[in-house]
Amino acid sequence: MTDFLDQKRAEITKRLHELKPLVDEFQRLEAAVAALAGLTSASASAADATAPVRRGPGRPRGSRTTKRAAVATTRRKAKATSTPSAAGTAAAAAPSTAPRSTGRRPGRRRGSGARAAQTLELVQAQPKGITIPELASKMGIKQNYLYRVLPGLQKEGKVRKSGRTWYAKAA
Repeated sequence: MTDFLDQKRAEITKRLHELKPLVDEFQRLEAAVAALAGLTSASASAADATAPVRRGPGRPRGSRTTKRAAVATTRRKAKATSTPSAAGTAAAAAPSTAPRSTGRRPGRRRGSGARAAQTLELVQAQPKGITIPELASKMGIKQNYLYRVLPGLQKEGKVRKSGRTWYAKAA
């Protein structure tokens, strides 16, 4: 009886080894079909001018990709030139005093906030340089915020980056 069971177990194991590459290929093909289905539905919605503009996952409110931002700007211009509704007549008819040349909404300059000042102060206190994880732990915040603040300070010429380390620029 044990010989029979050992023989059947060996047969099953052999067949499993034969089928494993086919199962792997099946899973890869299934994933490819799902990915292609997602791409075609995404491109179809992007082509539709009446589809609402949505920000990507993990992106802050008000941010859009450049392609979507261009579509949104076109929609805003189209709304402004069309006949305003009764509810928005006064708002639509009043001329805008804010300059719109940058395409961004008005607000404070990047890198001019309290966190940017605190970050700059900590970078200046470390003449040998400091990394983003070290800064985040000293400030008690998450690292992802600093990945937005430090490039803004770099553009302003206040810090420089070498590898993963940030240094204060000489004043």
